[in-house]
Amino acid sequence: MFQILYCLVNAIRPFLVPICFICAWSLVILAAWSMWSAAKDGIATAQQMHQIPCTGCQYFTDDYRLKCTVNPSIANTEEAIECMDYQPKTNPMLY
Repeated sequence: MFQILYCLVNAIRPFLVPICFICAWSLVILAAWSMWSAAKDGIATAQQMHQIPCTGCQYFTDDYRLKCTVNPSIANTEEAIECMDYQPKTNPMLY
């Protein structure tokens, strides 16, 4: 049994270094691609979240119990990007 395995390992020995080289670099490239993809998705999500105008609206209360007096169900969500009731704060010192 071990003689067959020994013969098999000796037959594969010239190809082990290139196979290990390709496998190692494939893992490095896969890890780099994964990090790049995660960073790209994170940036896209952050850009979309920065489009939410709620904090600049006069109806935004900045209270965790009632965030918006007009549309509390969509306040600080992606649905609020196209909010029809958005009114910019006229004097930020009053709110």
